[in-house]
Amino acid sequence: MTEMGQRLRMIAVVVILVLAWAGLGTRLCFLHLGDNDRLLSHIRDIREIEQDLVVSRGRVLDCSGNIMALDLTMRKVAVDPKFLRENGHPRFTGLQLSRLLALDPAMVFASISRPDRQYVELMDQVPEETVRQIEAMKLPGVRCPEFSQRHYPRGNLMSHVIGFANAEAVGSAGVEQRMERYLRGVPGLRVTEVDGKRREVYTRRVMEIEPQPGADVQLTLDQNLQYFTEKALDDGMATNGAKGGWAIVQRVRTGEILAMASRPDYNLNAYNEASPEARLNRAIGYVFEPGAVFKIIVYAAAFNEGILTPEEIFDCENGLWHYAGKPLKDYHPYGRLSAADALKKSSNIAAAKIAIRLGEERLYRYLKAFGIGTPTGIALPGEEGGILYPRSRWTKLSVTRIPMGHEVAVTSMQMLQAVSAVANNGELMRPLVLKRVSNAKGERLQVPAEEAVSHPIRPETARLMARLLTAVTEEGTGKKAKVEGHSVAGKTGTAEKPGPGGYDAKRNLASFVGFLPAENPEISIMVTFDEPHGDFRTGGAVAAPVFRAIAEQAARYLDIPPVPETQRFSYAGGAAGSAR
Repeated sequence: MTEMGQRLRMIAVVVILVLAWAGLGTRLCFLHLGDNDRLLSHIRDIREIEQDLVVSRGRVLDCSGNIMALDLTMRKVAVDPKFLRENGHPRFTGLQLSRLLALDPAMVFASISRPDRQYVELMDQVPEETVRQIEAMKLPGVRCPEFSQRHYPRGNLMSHVIGFANAEAVGSAGVEQRMERYLRGVPGLRVTEVDGKRREVYTRRVMEIEPQPGADVQLTLDQNLQYFTEKALDDGMATNGAKGGWAIVQRVRTGEILAMASRPDYNLNAYNEASPEARLNRAIGYVFEPGAVFKIIVYAAAFNEGILTPEEIFDCENGLWHYAGKPLKDYHPYGRLSAADALKKSSNIAAAKIAIRLGEERLYRYLKAFGIGTPTGIALPGEEGGILYPRSRWTKLSVTRIPMGHEVAVTSMQMLQAVSAVANNGELMRPLVLKRVSNAKGERLQVPAEEAVSHPIRPETARLMARLLTAVTEEGTGKKAKVEGHSVAGKTGTAEKPGPGGYDAKRNLASFVGFLPAENPEISIMVTFDEPHGDFRTGGAVAAPVFRAIAEQAARYLDIPPVPETQRFSYAGGAAGSAR
């Protein structure tokens, strides 16, 4: 190459370098001195992110503070298939993960062989020991993020009352649903900047709003009483072969629910495996004709109106009586009985004659005052209101059929509320399942107050009814409900279920409802079984023994003192005294 050619080449190189440096200089001047708001905004948009800060859901506690539901921090294992493929680690990583997680290697390889994905979850609820092993290996492209999961430490216990939160952490049954706005809390928010590897630049954090944890909801229910109740219910079903059963324990003075059980039940930690039938809270969501337990209301109304005395004699027609051209039968044939004995022996005919004397208008008014046909207002979703037709829909027979628990339908909660009013000196209390709601600082957000809904009968009438109902368990149809050391006031009920063409004698509901001590009531209990099997399917044979089992445990647990014999009610014959 000639000297001239070399000189020209050098000049060309110099010119190129000068132009390049001039271009860079011009660009730098433009970036520093020019109007770059749009560019800077674009850069910020790329690097600035918003993160939702997950909040823990509030706990559900029993009346003593025992945890019935809470959020647990769990770990999962996830991989970045795109990263693994680009960095050449998929086979080694897949083998290690399949070994540590005890997964099928083929499944793991199929999951990580998806280069279009940057996040694939392999397993959730990974044991902490396994997570530590994976993290110690420092496998590239593998993450073990934390997540929150609802957990129910007692499994099936109190399942229908507590309910559950679904996979999206939304309350979907029971208290979890009813108290969702308190339990869910308020998520936080973080606005910050990240580097090229999506790691936060802490010094460039723009804003952070702390999450507000969900409030704790404390119930009136007691887990020990709940256990006693559920066990007694299970034992009863094992004996009588019923397809369903439910029971409620209530404190009569305040309306607090101490236990509420329903069968079949389900495991709250596997709620998605439960059938709709298993999820149904039958204590508030199953409507049925109550049978003879309904006579309590009719007798209480007549005594309260002063149109009946316990000693008054009724002709029970030897078990068969015709009214409006239709027959009405007693389970056992009776002749002449006092009103007190007719209640004790559960005569349908005597109850019908008392209701006729009371009259449709007054009967209907008392039914409404006792809460029949109206939801109780208990703080649980799914409560039914029962059935009480307006008087305009009554037939001539209605006034004789309603007293025996036909042509009307209730939930067990409604029936127990009415009987608790008798135990509570005639004051009908709204049932309570919530004791208090408190935030994370312990501040009380809600304390449901005791509430009297109505006063259907006078205190002296209530006391007379307690005296008469004691005879039911001492000499009448409810003798199997007797509790040693205590006097029990109560009533049996047996109702055939409707079937094609009328009532089905082979299918019935058997109930017992009562309270103790009869002289100074503290708790009331109702037990119901759906379609019990066997030769004896009455409320006295099926439900009364389960009532006794629950009442015995509850009396000991709540330290209810026995009433001395000298202070117990006298229940002989009809000499109980008048309500007047």
